[in-house]
Amino acid sequence: MNSRQRRGVILLLLSVLCALGAFAGVLSVIDDVQSKVGPEVTAYELRSDVAPYTALSAGQFKKISMPERWLSENAVTDLAAIRGKIAVTTLKKGSLLQSDMIVDQPALRPGQQEVAIMIDAATGVAGKITPGSSVNVYATFEGARDSDPDQSKIIVTNARVLDVGELTALEPDADNRDRSATEAVPITFALSTLDAQRITYAESFAKRVRLALVAPGGSAAVPDQDRTYELVTDK
Repeated sequence: MNSRQRRGVILLLLSVLCALGAFAGVLSVIDDVQSKVGPEVTAYELRSDVAPYTALSAGQFKKISMPERWLSENAVTDLAAIRGKIAVTTLKKGSLLQSDMIVDQPALRPGQQEVAIMIDAATGVAGKITPGSSVNVYATFEGARDSDPDQSKIIVTNARVLDVGELTALEPDADNRDRSATEAVPITFALSTLDAQRITYAESFAKRVRLALVAPGGSAAVPDQDRTYELVTDK
């Protein structure tokens, strides 16, 4: 091996050593950053503003990941924490959800009472309704006489759900008007005295009672002329 070849080999070895040194330096920087930042955890960010005392739902939040050490101790990392909660103040879009932003939803307001009825699991609940939901209650009634048309009525609007019970199998000889229903769920509402009378009447005498979920922040108001439906008048 002549002197020129030896110089080439030495330069090649030096280049390899420099590359290894640079790679080791990069790894050292990465390890240092990771040690400072730490592992990432799940947090939740507001998609839009939420008004005070509004019932909270999963759709109002966006799941994000961020270093655990950057989260405050009261940051919410599991959306199960919002079940049955309301916003204690205005929640701003882009803010991280924290436990001091939410409080338990009051069970009853002045003038309200708890009323529980059984709702057909297949047509009335379908797993979408949870405590804190607002629903409109529909009931279908047979005509008083054979010549009278059947009617569908909205009997209660914006009924607040307090609790959703366990799925219950209906006995074959149970005194339920809807004989096609085989499973039902007890739903507990917070209602005024008049609405409580309406909903218990519907449970006793309607052919079927259905619940319609009201979108968070949406209006549950229904004009009087739209509260009763008859097929013969549908144009």
